[in-house]
Amino acid sequence: MEKSSLDADCCALNTVLVEEKRGHLIPNGNAHQGVNGTLICGPISGYPERETWTRQMDFMMSCVGFAVGLGNVWRFPYLCYKNGGDVNHNIWEDKPLLVDFQLFFTEFVLGLGFASMVIVFFCNTYYIMVLAWGFYYFIKSFSSTLPWSTCDNPWNTENCIEIFRHGDCLNGTIGNSTFGNLTCEELANGRSPIIEFWENKVLNISDGLDEPGAMNWEMLLCLMAVWVMVYFCVWKGVKSTGKIVYFTATFPYVVLIILLVRGVTLPGAYDGIMYYVKPNWSKLGEAQVWIDAGTQIFFSYAIGLGALTALGSYNRFNNDCYKDAFVLAFINSGTSFFSGFVVFSILGFMASEQGVDISKVAESGPGLAFIAYPKAVSMMPVAPVWAALFFIMLLLLGLDSQFVGVEGFVTGILDLFPGKYYMRYQREIAVAICCLLCFIIDISMVTQGGMYVFQLFDYYSASGMTLLWQAFWECVVVAWVYGADRFMDDIARMIGYRPFPWMKWCWSFITPCVCMGIFLFHLLNYKPLTYNNVYVYPWWGEVIGWCMALSSMLCIPVSFVYKLSGAKGTFRERWEILTKPVWGAHHLEYMAPDTDIKSLASLSPGTEENKVIIFESVM
Repeated sequence: MEKSSLDADCCALNTVLVEEKRGHLIPNGNAHQGVNGTLICGPISGYPERETWTRQMDFMMSCVGFAVGLGNVWRFPYLCYKNGGDVNHNIWEDKPLLVDFQLFFTEFVLGLGFASMVIVFFCNTYYIMVLAWGFYYFIKSFSSTLPWSTCDNPWNTENCIEIFRHGDCLNGTIGNSTFGNLTCEELANGRSPIIEFWENKVLNISDGLDEPGAMNWEMLLCLMAVWVMVYFCVWKGVKSTGKIVYFTATFPYVVLIILLVRGVTLPGAYDGIMYYVKPNWSKLGEAQVWIDAGTQIFFSYAIGLGALTALGSYNRFNNDCYKDAFVLAFINSGTSFFSGFVVFSILGFMASEQGVDISKVAESGPGLAFIAYPKAVSMMPVAPVWAALFFIMLLLLGLDSQFVGVEGFVTGILDLFPGKYYMRYQREIAVAICCLLCFIIDISMVTQGGMYVFQLFDYYSASGMTLLWQAFWECVVVAWVYGADRFMDDIARMIGYRPFPWMKWCWSFITPCVCMGIFLFHLLNYKPLTYNNVYVYPWWGEVIGWCMALSSMLCIPVSFVYKLSGAKGTFRERWEILTKPVWGAHHLEYMAPDTDIKSLASLSPGTEENKVIIFESVM
């Protein structure tokens, strides 16, 4: 592409004005007067040229890697099972097309700044613990006998039982060649070796948040190792990140296919899959189903975190982000649905082996990834191979989500600094500081009380409540502050055609109502945080959690008041100044050469001079 040059007076642009593109005629908006924007001509002194993706596929694979993660592979199938099987899949597959797709699309175009950065910082801090646990399990998989499959380890207790035969309790006693005769009462007090490995070895969990206990040095080394991986994936920017995700985003699909082929050949797999896909229409009447559906979509699509906005900022001005959002939404939802078959074929096998209902073996979150599945692979032939495959998939699924999240946070930080502060190795230093700061906070999660800290971060800092609040204000700002029609016209200038009208309806009415409705219901039905439904967090722990939640939620109203009070003039003049778009020099490369640049801010819709609004650069 031959780039446009900017002369000393203003901008001499080598562009071609076209009236039609790919058969789409471009109408003007009807709710604002032309561009209504401030134009900044010429390069901004001191700023280095902004990086862009080497290829468009780099951007697509990075988005797939970030959005497709552990929420798709484990949380989605669990919630589908919990709330009635495939009927919830219908909600979660249709809802993105009606509501959440436009939020996914909006994330590529704008972000709510500080609030998103606070959320993604918290998410980067605690999410990596899942990778540290996965890395630890991956290392432990390289042994002839999996350490979580037997009861003869130093961390096991006298209640550890390798084989549960619940069906034999009908006779009042159970015979076991290893443990002798056990009554059903003794069996009820028994603990699986995988649970003891998770709680006594990996977590070495204490009795509560107020008992941090000793540090787990093995987990600390694993945590350090994954942070080093993340740093060297991010430190050179999107040029290197875009290459790494080709492997980290695609290899988990290969492992999922292998695990599915193995899973469907196991005894009981059919029952597990039928449990997953069988609809339970009565569940649609329960409000909790819709809350779970809404929050899962936000987790799965990574909406409100700002990382998608950061990735989109490295695109060229006229990149077709509308088409990208469609493709990525279908990939995301399709991955969730596909992974359900993998998970429930294994859970069906576990239920068949243990002689219990599937509801007794399925757990959410870390429990499903680090208890249910390790137990399943320990029952398979050549168990270490399947364990290594699963945990390398878990590590890669989380790794690309993690380093794209770090990329988004660092991009936001660097964009805050004026060009005069630019220095060599600025990115490398910023990434190092970010990783080091998060690592220091993570040290609290590798202690005996670390799981309580982890759950505190997970429940409050980047929870469904904060993401719903963020998404609500995204829609309000786009539709009612900036203007939905103006935003539609700006998108048309970028991609060459106007999106479907339902996008505007979603921004203006449907999505804000859905988000605020779920947010209020979630708030009214708030319950104190617990761990394993047994330990109730102390009041001061909940105060810390709410402080983390409010640290992002309050950024929006506080920034609004600060900006409004700092502007000059009447309230209406301040409002117009703060809501006026600013077109930079990199935007003007795609504007028409035969149009007076000063007049672009005063074009009226429907006039002859504003007949066409598509701009293409010359090849």
